[in-house]
Amino acid sequence: MKYVRPRYLGIAVVYCWRWTFGLLLTPPGTCKYHPSCSQYALDALGEFGLIRGSALAAWRLLRCNPWSHGGVDYAGDQTVFPLLRSRKKAKA
Repeated sequence: MKYVRPRYLGIAVVYCWRWTFGLLLTPPGTCKYHPSCSQYALDALGEFGLIRGSALAAWRLLRCNPWSHGGVDYAGDQTVFPLLRSRKKAKA
């Protein structure tokens, strides 16, 4: 049996959310942020893996509240894991 990367399990959970509860609880065009929280989670999981991506997605969900201003916020522009970012730049 082939090994399934954990990040793909997280991505599957986000897609299940989008296709079920996301359609019922989040009307189109109501997000304060761009990209939407589910797209942010998909981007974070794809780029940083299951653990770090889940932490970033959770942090994004905590920031989505009535007192936030919203705006453009991409997973690749995050500053929560600065050591990981510096390693990626060094490899490039």
